[in-house]
Amino acid sequence: MAEELILTPGITREERYREILPQVEAVITGETDFIANLANVSAILKEAHNFFWVGFYRMMEGELVLGPFQGPLACTRIALSRGVCGASATQQKTLIVPDVEKFPGHIACSSASQSEIVVPLVVNGQTVLVLDVDSDVYDDFSETDQTYLEQIMEIIRKVHYSAAPPLKS
Repeated sequence: MAEELILTPGITREERYREILPQVEAVITGETDFIANLANVSAILKEAHNFFWVGFYRMMEGELVLGPFQGPLACTRIALSRGVCGASATQQKTLIVPDVEKFPGHIACSSASQSEIVVPLVVNGQTVLVLDVDSDVYDDFSETDQTYLEQIMEIIRKVHYSAAPPLKS
């Protein structure tokens, strides 16, 4: 396992993702503890991009339950009928929300959150996990974020659900 995150100063967001992708894979490959891996992925994304909030919600008994995260206090449980996380889990697709106040049913865990991207991990037709990233800047996420965050979720799928088929784009 890598013990230090290597970050080059002054590079673009896409270059940063390309830089951290192999580091994410190196950190979680070979580690069997799911929670430890989610914690490290959250830390890597938070440190690399200085996002306001980065974390995971695990599907448990029909609702999303808070997993490892980096950032301020978070909502502990999210019904599938609520918020960006619930919508992403239910629709089984990545959602980019430029202004969270304009998203129907948005859950304001923090009033500082302005935009959000949520990426689900679907295994055998079931959402098992969502990666939630919030920014305190409006319209902070793009297809670039979607592309690389989906690749990070694919790494998690390979490590922890290796018998499952690859994610659909």
